[in-house]
Amino acid sequence: MSAGERYAFAAYAVVLATVLVYLVIIALKVSRLERDLGELAERAHERRAAEERKERVPVG
Repeated sequence: MSAGERYAFAAYAVVLATVLVYLVIIALKVSRLERDLGELAERAHERRAAEERKERVPVG
């Protein structure tokens, strides 16, 4: 293997490693966003249910 081939191999390896690290970071962010979205949806559901309970209370 010549020196040029080794450098080309190293360059491709660095690019591949960079892409893999990027994909892992994006996957972690998506996971966190999905968890946050689930929490927000749960809060919205609880808030909506609480507002409906308030509206059903008879007055007077």
